[in-house]
Amino acid sequence: MKASKMRGGLRALAVAALLLAAAICALRVAERQAAADEPRYFAIRNVKVVPVSGPPVEGATVVIANGLIAAVGKDVPVPAEAWVIDGKGLIVYPGLVDALTDVGLGVPEAPTPPAGAGPGRERPAGPVSPAMLSKGPQDRPSSTPWVDAADELVVADKKIETWRSGGFTTALTAPRTGLFPGQGAVIDLAGERPGDLVVKPSATVQLTFNRAGGFSGFPGSLMGTISYIRQVFLDEEQDVAAQAVYGADARANERPGYDRVLRALEAASRAGEPVLIPATTPPQILRGIWLAEQIKARPYLYGVQQGYAVADALAANKAVALVNAKWPVKEKDADPDAEESLRTLRIRDRAPGTPAALAKAGVTFAFYDDGLAAPKEMLKNVKKAIDAGLAPDAALRALTLSPAEIYGVADRLGSIEPGKIANLVVADGDLFAEKTKIKYVFVDGKKFEIKEPEKPKESEKPKEPEKPKEPPKGDLSGKWTISFTTEQGPQQASADLVMAPGGSVTGTVTHPFGTSPVINGYLSANSFSVTISADTGSGPQDFTLSGTLEGSSLNGTISGPDFSAEFTGTRPAASLDGAAGLQEDHHE
Repeated sequence: MKASKMRGGLRALAVAALLLAAAICALRVAERQAAADEPRYFAIRNVKVVPVSGPPVEGATVVIANGLIAAVGKDVPVPAEAWVIDGKGLIVYPGLVDALTDVGLGVPEAPTPPAGAGPGRERPAGPVSPAMLSKGPQDRPSSTPWVDAADELVVADKKIETWRSGGFTTALTAPRTGLFPGQGAVIDLAGERPGDLVVKPSATVQLTFNRAGGFSGFPGSLMGTISYIRQVFLDEEQDVAAQAVYGADARANERPGYDRVLRALEAASRAGEPVLIPATTPPQILRGIWLAEQIKARPYLYGVQQGYAVADALAANKAVALVNAKWPVKEKDADPDAEESLRTLRIRDRAPGTPAALAKAGVTFAFYDDGLAAPKEMLKNVKKAIDAGLAPDAALRALTLSPAEIYGVADRLGSIEPGKIANLVVADGDLFAEKTKIKYVFVDGKKFEIKEPEKPKESEKPKEPEKPKEPPKGDLSGKWTISFTTEQGPQQASADLVMAPGGSVTGTVTHPFGTSPVINGYLSANSFSVTISADTGSGPQDFTLSGTLEGSSLNGTISGPDFSAEFTGTRPAASLDGAAGLQEDHHE
């Protein structure tokens, strides 16, 4: 009887497994069918085309077929199978390229140095054995040039969609941790699997002057770091020579040892990968040019915000500049009464003029984001470069064809020409105009419609601001430091608040996406609520910070559309005293 029940149970389990397998197969078939139903042919008619590689064309048609640009022109026939888009009043641009970023790599884990560890002296927690100590260049500290960004892609990285929606279809994404963090890859910002994104793996060799931790000792200074980098390239040269000698007569020569760092750099050198060197200030730029000469490479420098001062030197050395478009600004939490040096003010004023100076000198350059929160900020900052003298067509080129040329993919993307990858941006005006809206983005010929946030209906319009129900038991006034954690890791914001005697709160909140005014705020007893509107890349949305006030501490929750996080806030006592004084002056 028991055996019969067991056989029956096994049969039931087998049937369930078969049904589950059938359901999975049906789902996969449905997914393939859905993908097959997506149009592979598009035609954008009666549109202005800005190809970058040539003059703009009015009233043109762009035909896309199987992920490529099939035809561009005024009298282009439209295939019968094409999905036709009326482009009247619209402009088609090549997809924008971010020349250096970490989009698509997820959030790297930052090393946590132990207490008491100083710069260049990081080490793992616990006792240090002789094997852990870096005694010199031969130990290859913080060096992983074999890591290829193409192998580390995370399709679920939310920044991919954010930047794509802002018109960026392509990026050079690269690891950033260590002295030789790895190799960058040119990727397109759309795809179901990591491999779908890759346009060109192993496109660059990254250098930084920041150690990743894990060793103690050499190199413990900037001079040591630069010496180490030089030594690695000298060792690479010697290793290549040793392999050639051994290959010519293996029986007569000692077999050279295998060094993973050197072999990765040798492969990159054979492939002609540019070596990207960090340099922002004039002395750093000149040092970067010198270092490139030492390692027998053409200078490819990133940062270059003060390139306006050494543009002629960059041109004379045929340098390529990746310009950091995150222009220097005054710290939002800086003391408003603190005086800034004339040098600081001059750098801040002149930095956006660097691209114009580079263009005038004939230096090849492109823009990159350096951690800007949203693509809108990138375009706004490029517009600042235009306002500082850069020609608009040169600005567009620095976001499209120039980075494609720099990374050796101009035969595939960067301009609107037949045969190139169909990476396109369709907008209703000049890309650098503040009110321009992006309507469509095409990546590898796949259409993404960029929809504006719906306007609230009458019933959905904001209600009258809430008011405190009880007299406040405290004061929210002052400058607060707010800490919270998201999927991207620990985050910080700040709030500069002023509370009226009745409990109503005004002020501003500075967050990773900018600064927003308080649109509704109050303190009722010791419970507070502060609401702001912030654009996180998909249009303005309301976020509310609510919780309890205890002296100079806040505890509560940040909530918004599809977002919730606990936070804590602290306020220096001096901030509260100053705010109280301001309120007293106001009432007097």
